Amino acid sequence: MTTPRSVALERLAYTLAAPVLAVAPNLYPDSPVNQVVQLAGAAGIGGIILAVKAETAGAGRKILRWTPPVLAAAVDVAARHTTGWGPCGLDALLAAGWAAAHCAVLPYSRHARRHHRPALAAPAPQQQPAARPVPTVAQPDDGADHLTRQARILWERAGMPARTHIVHATRHPGMRTDLTLLLRASETGRPITGLSPEIVAAAFGVPATDVDLADVAVQPGRQGGPGWMEARITPEANARRRTQPTDQERWMDRVGGPKGGAPGSVLVHTTRDTERGVTFYRARMADSTESPRIDLPKICRGLGITDDDSCVFVLIDGAEFLISAFDTPPLSQIFPATRELLTPDAKGMYVCGYTITGQPVKTMVFQHDKNAACHGLTLGVSRSGKTQFFAINMAAESLAGQVVWLSTVRKDEKTTALGQHIDRQGSNALWMARSLRAAKALCEIRADMPWPHDGKPHDYKPGDPRCPYRQLNVYGDEYMTAAQDSLFGAFIQQDGDDLTVTGLKYGVGFKPAGQSPFAHNGFSTEMKDNLRQNSRPVIFNMGSPGATRKAAEGTMENPYDVPTIPARYSRQEGSAIERAMNGEADPETGVSTGGVAVIVLDNGRAVLMRSLYADFDSDLSTLFPDEVNRLTDHEISELEQRGLWFDWNEPLRPGEFWPEDEEDDDGDGTSRSSGETKRGSRSTDTITSPRQALEAIRSLADA
Repeated sequence: MTTPRSVALERLAYTLAAPVLAVAPNLYPDSPVNQVVQLAGAAGIGGIILAVKAETAGAGRKILRWTPPVLAAAVDVAARHTTGWGPCGLDALLAAGWAAAHCAVLPYSRHARRHHRPALAAPAPQQQPAARPVPTVAQPDDGADHLTRQARILWERAGMPARTHIVHATRHPGMRTDLTLLLRASETGRPITGLSPEIVAAAFGVPATDVDLADVAVQPGRQGGPGWMEARITPEANARRRTQPTDQERWMDRVGGPKGGAPGSVLVHTTRDTERGVTFYRARMADSTESPRIDLPKICRGLGITDDDSCVFVLIDGAEFLISAFDTPPLSQIFPATRELLTPDAKGMYVCGYTITGQPVKTMVFQHDKNAACHGLTLGVSRSGKTQFFAINMAAESLAGQVVWLSTVRKDEKTTALGQHIDRQGSNALWMARSLRAAKALCEIRADMPWPHDGKPHDYKPGDPRCPYRQLNVYGDEYMTAAQDSLFGAFIQQDGDDLTVTGLKYGVGFKPAGQSPFAHNGFSTEMKDNLRQNSRPVIFNMGSPGATRKAAEGTMENPYDVPTIPARYSRQEGSAIERAMNGEADPETGVSTGGVAVIVLDNGRAVLMRSLYADFDSDLSTLFPDEVNRLTDHEISELEQRGLWFDWNEPLRPGEFWPEDEEDDDGDGTSRSSGETKRGSRSTDTITSPRQALEAIRSLADA
């Protein structure tokens, strides 16, 4: 074995220094050699003190390296203070011992580095058989594969989180790092508690978002329950999911999550209809017992589509719902009305419009299931499409052989044109009051009309050829304004309430229209309930999405989601922020939403539709039958006997609505003060409900 050079040099230094330590103090006490040796010893003592105070690793090696100068100084001092060479040559013996001790210890060559230098002629290491691992609780000898053992090592290094054990690890097909761990509680019969994705992620060095924990179902040959858990570690799949997600993954991450636009939902499929220019997203709730909670703007942002209320719509059906994203506003097109569409079927149903998906929407001219006539309720602001809807309704009713009366507060072109194709039409509050009074009296007349087959009176049965009279439909446009008329408002509201309650069994349907369905505007609670239950209410634009939604909810039995009707159909062009920064004007307004309405179907579901268009500039006779339907001669005769059948455009007749003695001094009976006095006294004399009491108080206050 060859001695390293550093060892040989260190030993040579000790061998040469030993005679100097013995001779110099005895022969040359004042020699500078003694001073150098003593100064080196003092420096060594200082180095030892610093090494001890440092309290760091390697302090022992530092102390050992400082011992040669310290002990050399001690030998030098001892030799100077002894007489001669000392007893028995003590000085020479101390110097020789100092050299021998340090030649054996070698404090510089052996302890200058942490590890020894290998010997130059060291024998080549021989391969030894690998030691067999000792089975432990974390590493049982169960014949697990290499992946499972590697996972167990990481799990054991993490301290066996939540006192669990890895049963086995399974690599995902086609993945390098993704795997699934089957975990079991270390103690039999104890549930796994305290395990979180963060703990598993820390053990395997992945983000917590790449870890999912799931319950383990019971399988043949394997237990399940709270004592078992499955951990899916998917960093590789999630990296692909963040950059190139599928439609289902994008929905789950951005829409169906707890903070998404439809939490708890899953995407069923995505369909593109190129011909119609629409993309359908059909989704359902993961839990079929839950109802969808839809935030349409948030869904649009999650799917990366334009949030445009005129192009994106939602349709809810139980636990499923459909998102329709159109390229252009689907309800901006016109659907012309035709006689084929307006002709009712055997059940009294006809097409009144089309939805966003192109589906026909039907409404009724009578209630086939209830064996009765039907009421109607149409709401909307001016120019929203109410009169257009009146036209197609009246045409369908006329094609079904029914009689139609139309009253409005003010005369206009469209109502005058409709009057040419229906039985009667007028344009003031007095005309409306007379029509309602006559319809109310007609109920009494029909109650006593005998049927030809047995000579007895019966309730109205739509579609029965034995019925001796036709169904009557009484329209009241701008009913809210008429019900607040100073002279005839109380009569209009009272007769309207009575007609909605008693008219159906006698084949009389009341169909008011206005801009508000609430009690303070003429719609009493009883009237609204009867109209809602015996019709399909139609709500056009009420001036704002909030007002439209409120009006629709007021006509629905349950507050379902109500579609939004924008003021105009206009596509969003560019960025509003960019236009603001550049000082550019916003785009021009788009197409009007006149004719677009929310119709409340029988099941309480609100559907957005575009009603059929009746062109008043053309001849409406193509929609109506050739002959106008009228009342029977018997009904007209009975009304004439009661003084209710005449030209309702005549001025107010003396004593027609109140006794003659309460008319004004001129005797025309049209004085506001006389009318209000009579209305107040009439309400006071016949108060039978809280509403009538309020009317009486209002009349007295007005007077």
